Amino acid sequence: MDKKRKILISNDDGVFSDGIIRLARAAVKYGEVWVVAPDSQRSASSHAINLRHSIEAREVDFPVEGVRAFSCSGTPADCIRIGVRNIVPGGPDYVFCGINFGYNAGTDLQYSGTVGAAMEAAFQKLPVIAFSEEAVPEHQVTDHYLDEIMGRLLTLPLEKNEIWNVNFPGCPLEECGGILYDRTVSNEVFYDDHYLETPLEDGRISYQVDGIRKWDAEDGTDLRALFDCYVSVGKAKNIG
Repeated sequence: MDKKRKILISNDDGVFSDGIIRLARAAVKYGEVWVVAPDSQRSASSHAINLRHSIEAREVDFPVEGVRAFSCSGTPADCIRIGVRNIVPGGPDYVFCGINFGYNAGTDLQYSGTVGAAMEAAFQKLPVIAFSEEAVPEHQVTDHYLDEIMGRLLTLPLEKNEIWNVNFPGCPLEECGGILYDRTVSNEVFYDDHYLETPLEDGRISYQVDGIRKWDAEDGTDLRALFDCYVSVGKAKNIG
């Protein structure tokens, strides 16, 4: 462990989600780990921050030895901002986001709170990796390749406002083809969304999003890699 390196971790699934616990457990090998994450589910919050309302944070018992963790009432991007500026002494050297429950690939990147947190870290001029995996109960591929990818990307440079974006397929390990680096962000959607309408008694209509999963994407992209049962590693660019 590099005791001098301070790693800040956040997500959009909540401070006690399975993914962030597994990520923190893997990260302690590489430095001193701090977790600042939402107190509840914040998926699809994108890069939103609170400007008109205060946010609160409190230290919580976290199930990884040596990790200090804080539960925050704000968005994932808020968590990064207060983690960088207020909670981690002297600020972190690196940021990890995830492990998100569900892919963050293709055009879905613009909605993700986990990726939004990563983009905020890039705004703060910090190197950052966003990790995501298919929303399935078993994570054989993630558990097999996480340390290898983490160790490699920590040594590689990022340009201004760039993030590393890593996605793990949910297939059994024996069906995974390995890791594909330098994947570009697909222009396709992962789900083709529509809304289910339910009339209510007072004349209002309830709309619930419902998506049809797509299985086609351009060669060389993150979605194509995942559809073909590869781990996708690539860069995404922030605005600016």
